[in-house]
Amino acid sequence: MSDKENLTPEDLQDNVEAVAEELLADENAEAMISRITELEAALEASEAKVKEQQDGVLRARADVENMRRRTEQEIDKARKFALERFAGELLPVIDNMERAVEMADKENDAIKPMVEGVELTLKTMKDTVEKFGLKELNPVGEAFNPELHQAMSIQESAEHEPNTVMLVMQKGYELNGRVVRPAMVMVSKASSANIDEKA
Repeated sequence: MSDKENLTPEDLQDNVEAVAEELLADENAEAMISRITELEAALEASEAKVKEQQDGVLRARADVENMRRRTEQEIDKARKFALERFAGELLPVIDNMERAVEMADKENDAIKPMVEGVELTLKTMKDTVEKFGLKELNPVGEAFNPELHQAMSIQESAEHEPNTVMLVMQKGYELNGRVVRPAMVMVSKASSANIDEKA
């Protein structure tokens, strides 16, 4: 008789239960593996979503920083050039005061105190506008620069290099590096005698 034939009903019951447990364990293992696979896929999707959101946050921060920097630059520019229109309106006043001082008879004792008063007022006004960034352009002897100067006439000159400012007809002004009014100038060109000598 073999061992299988000698099994009692209790032994058979135990064997059946053991085989059933093994089968259940295999089914649970497959279910667990399937569940683990699902969870891993969900984790990868979540990690990808988190990375995408982190990238979005970084881009948003960069956009905010760029906007802050642009706003600061615009505010700084607005501060610098808020006086531009006002300065432009003051320039004719300064011009007229300079002309009054130039034209006044400084030898006439009757008007000497008045001329001195106008000179002091002019100096005070120029000092004040200079504190706010308004700078005078008086380019006599400098090379002509169309960004800073407006050529009113061109004249031959043996004394000056060609394309040099010979005379300033009206001073120019710039405010914090930006031209408010270009200087009106007379520019030199080579005299025809110099041109003939070179030829």
